[in-house]
Amino acid sequence: MSGGTTPIRNVALVGPNGSGKSALFDSLLFVTGQVGRRNRSHDGAGSDGKSSGQGTELCVATLDHEGTEITLLDCPGSVEFAAETRGGLIGVDAAILVIEPLIERVVALAPLLGFLDSHDIPHLVFVNKMDRSDVRYRDLLTALRTVFSRPVVPYQYAIGRGDTLVGYIDLTSEEAFAYQDGAPAGIIPLPDDHRERERTARAEMLETLADFDDDLLAMLLEDHEPPADDIRRRLRQSLTADKITPVFLGVADQDKGVRRLLHAIVGLVPTAADTAARRGVAPEGPAMIQVLRTTHTAHAGKLSLARVWRGSLAEGVDLGGDRLGGVFRLQGSQQEPLAEARAGQIVALGRLEHAQTGAVLHADGQGPAAEADLPVAAAMQPLYAAALRCANRNDEVKMSAAMARLVEEDPSLAYDQRPDTHQALLWGQGEMHIRSAVDKLAAKHKVAVETGEPGTAYRETITRSGHSRGRHKRQSGGHGQFADVEIDIRPLGRGEGFRFESAVVGGAVPRQFIPAVEAGAREFLQKGTMGYPMVDVGITLVNGQFHTVDSSELAFKIAAGLALKEGLPACGPILLEPILLLHVSVPGDATSKALQVLSARRGQILGFEAKEDWPGWEVITCHLPEAESRDLILSIRSLSQGVGFFDWSFSHLQDVPERLTAAITAERAPSEAAVH
Repeated sequence: MSGGTTPIRNVALVGPNGSGKSALFDSLLFVTGQVGRRNRSHDGAGSDGKSSGQGTELCVATLDHEGTEITLLDCPGSVEFAAETRGGLIGVDAAILVIEPLIERVVALAPLLGFLDSHDIPHLVFVNKMDRSDVRYRDLLTALRTVFSRPVVPYQYAIGRGDTLVGYIDLTSEEAFAYQDGAPAGIIPLPDDHRERERTARAEMLETLADFDDDLLAMLLEDHEPPADDIRRRLRQSLTADKITPVFLGVADQDKGVRRLLHAIVGLVPTAADTAARRGVAPEGPAMIQVLRTTHTAHAGKLSLARVWRGSLAEGVDLGGDRLGGVFRLQGSQQEPLAEARAGQIVALGRLEHAQTGAVLHADGQGPAAEADLPVAAAMQPLYAAALRCANRNDEVKMSAAMARLVEEDPSLAYDQRPDTHQALLWGQGEMHIRSAVDKLAAKHKVAVETGEPGTAYRETITRSGHSRGRHKRQSGGHGQFADVEIDIRPLGRGEGFRFESAVVGGAVPRQFIPAVEAGAREFLQKGTMGYPMVDVGITLVNGQFHTVDSSELAFKIAAGLALKEGLPACGPILLEPILLLHVSVPGDATSKALQVLSARRGQILGFEAKEDWPGWEVITCHLPEAESRDLILSIRSLSQGVGFFDWSFSHLQDVPERLTAAITAERAPSEAAVH
């Protein structure tokens, strides 16, 4: 492979499901001779046995082209596995956004574009499947300009469309090319009916570049046409500065347009050194890496996919307190040992046991460089949960360790023990995401689990005050048990919790037993009257009796529970449910359907408005019962081309409608009922 002075480019292939990213990934490997045959089935096993990366995980491969070492990251297209994509993107020099020529799907690019823009990641567009659409190329470019924040600059202009696709015009050289099966595109005369379109598109390209280049602006004002090489140089400068979005086109599964894209990766994409400089990484200093992804393998142990931002690394180097256990180049599912990794490369590093995804480490064990402004992919809020139960109870001991490894590999997962519902919950980004994690749990960690619906953390409260007495007396030989308490019960304001006071006078209840009364009350309120914890209740101990021999803390604790068992039913107990505050983001044409879905789930719509910096999108604000949110993300995605989402937070507790209370309490297992 490449030597120590070879230029490096790191490029991520990103885009929606169905856009043909994996076909482009395979084609790039094939036309450069990295693999001997194309993987046309896209069944997850790439050419020559290399994983195509299609589906749920990042796939990495490195190739040589025109004296440049290019590392490709094929990223998952599903929004449920966006954490994989985002983790890879923070380490690349540029992203290639692979799309289909469908105007109606352009608005769905907003989430991915938002991430690229907010993290200053230069990006190009590759319009794939140009042989399957009759959309006019100029109309597609117009649609792209409505959602991209950077100016869209076509590098190529299509000749024909759909079944009549012939090739393209290179707008920098004004040469026309025709696609050829199994070979590079060949030069043809520029079609007469495309001359005017080509001149218009080229003029627009130059005017856009001139917005960032005073020298070019002066040249154009003087009616001087820059040569092709000069235009490419200016395109590269603007792309490196993340100021424009060049557009390319082709048919990846037929290798059409792929060689021209490769030429652009070498000629336009910022070098690894360019990116390090733009991120503020000083060239001198100890080797510095950033972990992009973490995996646990059966044979090699923990592997950390990492970008080397500075210096070189070899086995045995100390990184963050761990001794590096090996350096590997990933070629799909295969690992190739390297003597060392150099600045700019993306490699797998062995046995960095304490390194977490996103971490920045120095070879001297120090913390991250203060001068570097490295992008970090923020944790994604989980949107969907499943309750887990071990199929074999003997696996419960190793369940926690296995889940910890899964969450380390995929930070968009979360594992949560819920004492209020007595469930272990696995949180993720959707149903497929959870299913994938459960499959990994069984395959990699030999822990089989069954999944179910998560419970809702209902609460109880009371609506009116009351008075009650609890008397506990037992004689069974020797010392007996005796305690008598009288309490006042009152409702508190929502969110006040539990309040206990003593108004006993004259020593009716000795001081040392009063804490036992409070403990007994707290314990009983954990079960309430319907089997759920009771909140926002105030209790005042007003009177009582004791026996000098038979009274004890246990007796007074039991008496307090008896008093509440007797008195709470008369205080108008009701059920409360947690209400979430949601901000639901969808393309504008899906807003009305989203409003209907939320209303049907007992949502209280608080308003909706245009989503800032997301052209064509709207955000709905609403309150929604937690019980209605379990599979909400599935409904939102189904009505929004698979890209709608929401963020949520707990808002408040609210009365459960009376018509639902009976059904909820009936579902409660008899063993959970509060019969004391």
